[in-house]
Amino acid sequence: MAKIAFLGLGNMGTPMATRLLAAGHDVVVWNRTRQRTAPLAAAGAAVAITPAAAGTGVEFAITMLTNPEALEQVLFGPDGLAGGLAPGQTLIDMSTVGPEAFRSAAGRLPDGVRAVDAPVRGSIPEAAAGTLHVFVGASDEDFARVQPVLAVLGDVNHVGPPGAGAAMKLVVNTTLTASIVALGEALALGSALGLEEAPMLDVLAASPIGPEVRAKRANVEAGHYPPSFKLSLADKDMRLALDTAERAGLELKTAESVGRWLDAAAREGAGDLDFSAVVATILGEPVRA
Repeated sequence: MAKIAFLGLGNMGTPMATRLLAAGHDVVVWNRTRQRTAPLAAAGAAVAITPAAAGTGVEFAITMLTNPEALEQVLFGPDGLAGGLAPGQTLIDMSTVGPEAFRSAAGRLPDGVRAVDAPVRGSIPEAAAGTLHVFVGASDEDFARVQPVLAVLGDVNHVGPPGAGAAMKLVVNTTLTASIVALGEALALGSALGLEEAPMLDVLAASPIGPEVRAKRANVEAGHYPPSFKLSLADKDMRLALDTAERAGLELKTAESVGRWLDAAAREGAGDLDFSAVVATILGEPVRA
């Protein structure tokens, strides 16, 4: 068993840290809002006062944070995690921040500190069940070291060198958000042509966007969108993908259209709802939790 620091106890981070603790690892946690550490502390985790204190003496320090700005602050801000790391330790960043932000952070860690990127596909139920899909960017040696730890969280895929995991997450998220927008537009078209929603959903469930239709059908039919993967995060991820594509000299017209729909849903107040609430925006329906 390993000594692990886990920083970032949001909707995803809390069940992930809980699984590591339940697997027998020695876990120390930190979160900007301290009260979110209470359930982990009650389950046996140690609680660090600062990110630097969390990283002191651990084998692996895992970050699961909202965006590149949060990662920068937690790593390099006052009492940042980087200040508590020493040669031989490994940072595992599981945030969705893109390859450039990850590589920039990795390049500024203390000498001898390894860095691995391992963002995930999946939401709260998968995090709790340990069925996330983990995309790891690492050297072969570092992948062999982190794989047993990450296996507690789901299936672990070595997708390339450092930065490749962050890049793969952007690729995956463009398909996820495009699928849900395609569902919304398909329903809007069908409604305009006089089709009923239920048979449309039946047919679309067996179409190329079937997995997303089956996953979000209950939300669409009920008109309620309790958050599993918040729309604000999907919107952030799409903007990150578009910014990354622009720097690479690419024009992603479908992704741009998807991004506009997500922006519109966020403006209508759906940011804290599930990302499938974009369907309601496309259909001109009110968005509800």
